[in-house]
Amino acid sequence: MSHIKFETRTPRERWIAAGLDALAAGGPDAVRVEALAKSLGVTKGGFYGFFADREALLKAMLDTWEQESTDSALERVEREGGDARTKITRAGLLTFSAHLLPIDLAVRDWARRDEAVAERLRRVDNRRMDLLREMIGTFCTDPDEVEARSVLAFCLLIGEHFLAADHGDRTRAQVLRRAGDLILNRGTSTVSRNPHRESPGSAER
Repeated sequence: MSHIKFETRTPRERWIAAGLDALAAGGPDAVRVEALAKSLGVTKGGFYGFFADREALLKAMLDTWEQESTDSALERVEREGGDARTKITRAGLLTFSAHLLPIDLAVRDWARRDEAVAERLRRVDNRRMDLLREMIGTFCTDPDEVEARSVLAFCLLIGEHFLAADHGDRTRAQVLRRAGDLILNRGTSTVSRNPHRESPGSAER
């Protein structure tokens, strides 16, 4: 009796994941169907069973990034609870995780050249800012100060990845921790100047 071997179709999610990896590594121009198929070890024919064309894949990739960066992250923040400062910290760790950060930075670069992507990024950032405003508003009553602290917190999360400066005998983790203390109105402990000794509760890098 002869046996017919059927090729198992590569799941749609794997194409999207491969596309996001390519985006993070080389920007949107690196997202090419043939290259993705090669990275997955399959033929590109299966791609068209899920996507009409490359543009459809790019949209699905942005959908996935937006969902993971907002809905999934915010649902987990609420589920795990804690006070406002804990929620802000957790949201930052989730939305700028080792997995999502390279994608986020690539999307920001992409948005400079594509208005549709820029609009998508604006929507995501607005949701992140809404959370910051809500949480910071629990310990700060001045609306102008709430907005300023929210912007500073967001800029700190994103901007530190582009900063190449040194901090003397302080570590980056120590400085970030102190900056977070100031923005979130936490304790006022002095940052240790010993580069081999982290202050209690300092951020892991």
